[in-house]
Amino acid sequence: MSATLPASATDHTVHDPRRWWVLATVALAQLMVVLDATIVNIAMPSAQRALAFNDNDRQWVVTAYALAFGSLLLLGGRLSDLIGRRRTFIIGLIGFAGASAIGGASQSFAMLVGARALQGAFGAVLAPAALSVLTTTFTDPKERSRAFGVFGGLAGAGGAIGLLLGGFLTEHFSWRWTLYVNLIFAILAVIGATAFLHSGRGRSQRLDITGAVLGGAGLFALVYGFSRAEPEGWGSAWTWAPLTAAGILLVSMVLWLRRAGNNALLPLHIVTDRNRGASFLAILVTGAGMFGAMLFGTFYLQSQLGYSPWQTGLAFLPQIVVLAGCAQLSTNVLLPRLGPKVMVPIGLTLAALGMVWLTQIDVHSTYGANVLPGLLVLGAGMGTAMPAAIQTATLGVDREHAGVASAVVSTAQQVGGAIGTAVLNTLATSAATAFVVAHATTNPPAPSVLAGAAIDSYTTAFRISAYIFAGGAIVTVFLFRRRAATLTAVKAHAAAAAEPALAAD
Repeated sequence: MSATLPASATDHTVHDPRRWWVLATVALAQLMVVLDATIVNIAMPSAQRALAFNDNDRQWVVTAYALAFGSLLLLGGRLSDLIGRRRTFIIGLIGFAGASAIGGASQSFAMLVGARALQGAFGAVLAPAALSVLTTTFTDPKERSRAFGVFGGLAGAGGAIGLLLGGFLTEHFSWRWTLYVNLIFAILAVIGATAFLHSGRGRSQRLDITGAVLGGAGLFALVYGFSRAEPEGWGSAWTWAPLTAAGILLVSMVLWLRRAGNNALLPLHIVTDRNRGASFLAILVTGAGMFGAMLFGTFYLQSQLGYSPWQTGLAFLPQIVVLAGCAQLSTNVLLPRLGPKVMVPIGLTLAALGMVWLTQIDVHSTYGANVLPGLLVLGAGMGTAMPAAIQTATLGVDREHAGVASAVVSTAQQVGGAIGTAVLNTLATSAATAFVVAHATTNPPAPSVLAGAAIDSYTTAFRISAYIFAGGAIVTVFLFRRRAATLTAVKAHAAAAAEPALAAD
């Protein structure tokens, strides 16, 4: 049971006066990685015109990032355990900034896609290192709650912030600045990392090459298969073949990890613990479900209400504010009293209700009356569930495994996003096609029919997102331990882990 408990409060970093600067540095890096998943999306039409690539190629600007990021996360997390968190963090920052500079300077479609893949690779190094730095720095329960409230809030709001910032930069500067802006984030974070993060030796242990190959290839096939579902269809070999391969590779990885024990790429006790397993599931669900609001909400605001990219980003701003406020309230006040068994399902239920509200939109809807209330309830749900899940997912992980445990958090969010994008896109497209078939009386269909088909596709995506959130709420309420059992385990671990940490990270 000790694997589920927090590290000793005697850790040397608890009273480090630089720890809040560490939080600021980590938060800056986390924001850069998370918002990059959406910031380029809103600039896509401008980039497409500048580099003259077609609609079929456009998806690879997003997919290249997702493939590299998703497939290399476990390896990136293990590297931070083996070579030291500070070193890995800085390597990730510099590499991400360099890839962003190449992407911003792109003169061809191939150059842009290559830069996005390189961004994803270094993001897979950076994201787990950032979270593991936070996990090993904040071990005092009250301070840990405050720090994870900030981090979890950014994890949930990063996509919306990306839309806001991307819209502003595209409209007032250039699409290239959606990539160049990362250099500003990275430079500030490198300065902070150099000044405030502890240096450490890491662990003198061999890297689990077999586990890394199986895990990386399996996650690559999984993300690739889901990314092909919308353009190719679920019956296409381009979809089911990589998904089948992913299943075989990931099962093989689990079998290998059982043999490799504690030296494995991912020690299995990290994911088999009930509280952490429930947290990883909740993070996957939020990653899948929130794409319903982000992706199709953006479509609705721009295509139906005629919003510009900058106006679309501003439309999500109230959601960000509510999410940030609920993240602090959840982790600092409610989670210590109620525990994740209450907080995470409540958050997912609120998110489901927000999506249900959005299913009511039609061709005559307005932002203030029909969109904003749903976004606010969704923001409250995400702010309640996401930070609590992330904090619980890394609670009690041994210091030497903090990096790979953090990588599982990012992997769950990334895989959830890939699944959500594929499923929602496919179902939304099918709904639009069925609507046209049922209502069109002319060829081509009348504009009113096309508008109705678009609305039907959006509401279908919102409804499926609501089902995803509701299903996650039901499952997690049974998976999480009761608060009393968790507190008993916390006290037992605190007594057993009284000696100071032996190494700084």
